[in-house]
Amino acid sequence: MNKIFIRNLILALILILLMVLILLIRGRSPFGKRQSSFAVVPTGQITRIELMQDSETVTLVLEEDGWRVNGSKEARKSNVMFLIRILKEMKIKSTVSPELFDNEIISKGIEPVRVRVFENWRLLKTFYVYITGSNIYGNIMKRNQRTRPFIVHVPGFEEDIGSAFNPAELYWLPNIIFNVLPSEITSVTFENIAEPSSSFNISCSGGKYRLSDLQNNLSGWDSSRVRRYISYFTLVPFESWAFEMSEPEKKKVEAEIPVFRITVIMSDGKEVKLTLWERYFEGNKDTDRLWGKTEERDEYFVVRYFDVDPLLKKIDYFFPD
Repeated sequence: MNKIFIRNLILALILILLMVLILLIRGRSPFGKRQSSFAVVPTGQITRIELMQDSETVTLVLEEDGWRVNGSKEARKSNVMFLIRILKEMKIKSTVSPELFDNEIISKGIEPVRVRVFENWRLLKTFYVYITGSNIYGNIMKRNQRTRPFIVHVPGFEEDIGSAFNPAELYWLPNIIFNVLPSEITSVTFENIAEPSSSFNISCSGGKYRLSDLQNNLSGWDSSRVRRYISYFTLVPFESWAFEMSEPEKKKVEAEIPVFRITVIMSDGKEVKLTLWERYFEGNKDTDRLWGKTEERDEYFVVRYFDVDPLLKKIDYFFPD
């Protein structure tokens, strides 16, 4: 009896161990959880995201009034929400062979973006994103620099998600050229480079406007049209930053004669000067968009005619028909 009991006990223990082993294998990531778990699963909500690459660092923090960039500046909500979606939904698409990683990353000297995600002050996840110029290989990630690489994607979203992990501060700021109330404007100068006679200046002093052709004050203009024009500066956006522009491309645009220049001086003395150039795409003139730049930064951006068209008036606009 004792032998039968011991044998049955041993068999029962073996079965229990096998069942536990099966459960562990089923619940285990095929590549090892510590190496391949990229998705972020907060108990409440993500409150802090850090992106670091070389000397560039961006910190996105959720505060009472919304997301902020690097402690003070308002963040562009759509970009932050897109990143949070990726963080929560991304999954491994495939492994990356050592040969592919060497050819696409190491041989090209691509430095990864280090990503850290927090819920309050609790670190939820750390991983590295290797951003390349190809959508196919733009989503290569590692849990740390010594573990194996994977191509990571968001199921149902077949585009490069690596672009969302941008360590440049400008990417996270709202795409706005002008955001000025009429009461804050003391002067607007519009220069039509191709047609100088259409240029004009509007100045305001003591609540009264003056219109000139850049040389002499004019009379007979419609004050309601002047006020309407000034109101257009309340919110003027641009489409996107031109981060992909190379230095030779920037110099080429800079050497071209611009088509328009708009200078706005605010009551606090701040000046914003917007310069616009014709934009060419694959050798053809872009009839929907322009290159734009202000003197605040040395970065170009893409401007839609739809967004700036209200500002591109000729001096005749201000006079009765």
